[in-house]
Amino acid sequence: MATSRRDKADSYTQRAHREGYPARSVYKLEEIDQTHHLIRPGDTVLDVGAAPGSWTLYVHRELIKGRGKIVACDLNPLRLDPVPPTVVEITGDAFSRQIRERLVEEGPYQCIISDAAPMTTGNRTVDTSRSEYLAEQVVLLAQEQLAPHGNLVIKIFQGGGQEAVLKTMRGMFRKAKAFKPKACRDDSFEIYLIGLDRV
Repeated sequence: MATSRRDKADSYTQRAHREGYPARSVYKLEEIDQTHHLIRPGDTVLDVGAAPGSWTLYVHRELIKGRGKIVACDLNPLRLDPVPPTVVEITGDAFSRQIRERLVEEGPYQCIISDAAPMTTGNRTVDTSRSEYLAEQVVLLAQEQLAPHGNLVIKIFQGGGQEAVLKTMRGMFRKAKAFKPKACRDDSFEIYLIGLDRV
């Protein structure tokens, strides 16, 4: 049976393992923040779809530097041992009324980040539609809970409704754009939508 490139640990996967991150996705956030300067020490950050925890851990280690708070929300628990002291872990559906109330209690947020993706089916039409729905829900969270001048990062699958989501974001932020980090796999159709400086 042939082995695909995805079956082999690439340089990002190997680096993540060496540096103690659960997944290679950390380097997408690293590039996004280095390019756009999303998060500062002392910020309160909401990570939607946080598990296994690479983005949460990176924010803790490199960005807030122990002087802020990360609210990490996912249907699944984080795979971080130990969970950093700056992290408030919430296990549940970020879009449900009960969890939303908890998120409001922990906010407002200077930045909301989301690497959330739907369970994929292999049907691109279905997968992009589900990804668009997730992105729209994160935008609604940002409308409710993102502080003035706050920033937003959302993953979405290309071919869905990224232009419609981006149009909504352009009404919320002084600058909104699509960005594809170098750490994305060559065959991936994911892209990130970035909103800077909420009006």
